[in-house]
Amino acid sequence: MTNDPFIPIIIGTDINAYNMAISFHEAYGIHPILVGKEPLSFTSLSTIPAAIELHPRLGEKEVFAKFLNEVAEKYKEAGKKLLLVGTNDLYVRSIIENRDALQDHYVFNYIDEPLMNDLLVKKNFYRLCEEHGIDAPTTHFYSCLSEEPFEEEMKFPVIIKPSNGVQYYKHPFEGMQKVYKVDTYEEIQQVIETIKRSGYTDDLIIQDFIPGDDTYMWDSVFYINSKGNTELITFGQVVLQEHTVTAIGNYTAVITRYNEEMMLKLKGFLEKLNYVGYANFDLKYDHRDGKFKVFEVNIRQGRSSYYITSCGHNMAKNLVDDLIYGKEKPLTLLKEKFLFTVVPKIVLKKFVANRDVNEEIKGLLKDRKYANPLFYKKDKSLKRKLYLFLRQVNYYRKYKNHQW
Repeated sequence: MTNDPFIPIIIGTDINAYNMAISFHEAYGIHPILVGKEPLSFTSLSTIPAAIELHPRLGEKEVFAKFLNEVAEKYKEAGKKLLLVGTNDLYVRSIIENRDALQDHYVFNYIDEPLMNDLLVKKNFYRLCEEHGIDAPTTHFYSCLSEEPFEEEMKFPVIIKPSNGVQYYKHPFEGMQKVYKVDTYEEIQQVIETIKRSGYTDDLIIQDFIPGDDTYMWDSVFYINSKGNTELITFGQVVLQEHTVTAIGNYTAVITRYNEEMMLKLKGFLEKLNYVGYANFDLKYDHRDGKFKVFEVNIRQGRSSYYITSCGHNMAKNLVDDLIYGKEKPLTLLKEKFLFTVVPKIVLKKFVANRDVNEEIKGLLKDRKYANPLFYKKDKSLKRKLYLFLRQVNYYRKYKNHQW
């Protein structure tokens, strides 16, 4: 470890965890400690983590705080704070729910539990959007405890997805999808019955499908410091997302944009809620009425949020300046044009259908204004390089064989 007065403890072993780990390494030369449920090749083959502490039942409420405090006892050093960072909804929820048990050992910047439930429970979230003038798609909720069929009037196609993703993924079944796109009331009922049989008992979201390819999707990242002051806002156009049914909604390439009106509108929304920490909005532009519609806000950085590190606003440094050094920064609305990608260049050139965006991508690649964080130059693992090469080849196959 370095002489810096903190040790990063990152919960997760996936791409998001890797992006956070290399952000700490880029800024401070630190090798963070990772904590997870199982090893994943993104991080287990990497030379960046100092250690990875695993517990197969980490996601369980009674295990989480106990194991995290055991990790704290193992790695604590005199004069150093343990900086805790979650990388998915389950782990961030667990940090917030166990705040009292964790805060004697760790520092972190997350909202309180009531606000978390207002933002992560989609019925509450869409109610907040309506109250604060934030546009969202036409949305209905169906309880899986109901015996009645869904009969609300809808225009097809519609999207069906779980309101409670954490509970949904605890009941895996054959043909499980992250999002279902259907064209008839009969198909709606079939999806409802399939999900009910899995054991899922919470609400389903049945929502207007906003037309448009991946480039109609948008991404906005915020960092609001622990005093409640917004320090960074970004706005980005998605150019590709995953096309497999289990991964739709995970962005694989984003170009940064500047839209002051939307940036400030979302800022006003979060500040009225007394939000703190990272936030990551998913939006889609609806050309039918010319409005950006918000789908959700993640109460953490997203896996594609690494582009803020590439644009000079290191994800780790935002947390360290705030929580370790108490340093406040003026508001930045990111303007720099940059391409984030985790797919190979050939995929970008071949599978981005929007011609204007495709030409822009070629220009950004030519000018070297892009980054793929998975190929971090200071990660010296040869096994990991081979794994990533095979993964890149597989990406081409995935986009060739799956269309959303």
